[in-house]
Amino acid sequence: MPVPVLLVTGFLGAGKTTVVNHLLAHADGRRIAAVVNDFGAINIDAELIAGASDGVVSLANGCICCSLEGDLLRTLATLLRRDPKPDYIVIETSGVADPADIVRNLMDPVILREAPLETVLCVIDAGTPPSALDDALLRSQLRVADIVALSKLDLADAGASVRMREAIRAQRVPAVVVDAHHGEIPPALLFPAGADRAPAPREVGPKRPAEERFETLSWISDKPVSLPRLQQAISRLAPKLARAKGLFETVEQPGRMMVFQFAAGRATLAPGEAPPQGVPRTRIVFIAELGVLSKAEIDGIMEGCVAGG
Repeated sequence: MPVPVLLVTGFLGAGKTTVVNHLLAHADGRRIAAVVNDFGAINIDAELIAGASDGVVSLANGCICCSLEGDLLRTLATLLRRDPKPDYIVIETSGVADPADIVRNLMDPVILREAPLETVLCVIDAGTPPSALDDALLRSQLRVADIVALSKLDLADAGASVRMREAIRAQRVPAVVVDAHHGEIPPALLFPAGADRAPAPREVGPKRPAEERFETLSWISDKPVSLPRLQQAISRLAPKLARAKGLFETVEQPGRMMVFQFAAGRATLAPGEAPPQGVPRTRIVFIAELGVLSKAEIDGIMEGCVAGG
């Protein structure tokens, strides 16, 4: 029986991981395989979802997570060979990926027969200024979507959701627009009632030339960081950042790992799991437009966060 695919797209920091987390935590008996496609050398997203070190983890509720390494079609083929097979496959794209290219790959006749693309979900931060929809990549993410989910509603002002809905409507996007409080989306919108329906090919338009727009710079340390100094460092770097995320131990709370996220000008901290043996205890990824940040600048600022630095 074919295994339907849900493709989750959206810009950097939109809240895609929160949506995937909610799907996995509320699987309701569905065996969901989540494929995480992170942008950067350090796969922080896989840790946030599963706390796994080897790229693949089996969850107690029958779901699994794996990191996308190499060819997408090869990853899907590996999942389809599992026993038992998953009921659904969720692919979380990189925030800088054009989903039209991924949809085009999923139209491969063999994959379409075995793992048909059922739904494309685009996640957008409700607090995003409507003018951001002028961005070509964000428009591409919107145009392939069947459903648009507005996230981070608790962080946006009361009229943000209304303004964003109007901006999306102005783009003539045919997708259904829903509010996703804390990553929750009605399962009936995402998963088909009958998995044996015939797969439907999609028109994705002409292939656009690849454009290198963002780069990733990583900072790694074996020492804990001072939280006040880290906050100061992030404040200095924030104007140049598109996104940042990481896992670290602080001087103030030794032995306790913290997960750091920065997106849309907002920084958050949450408790995290300890990294596996042999992995640096502080790892932060910075994503910025090409040429905006240098490794030397990041190292110079971040080294001041280390106790005694």
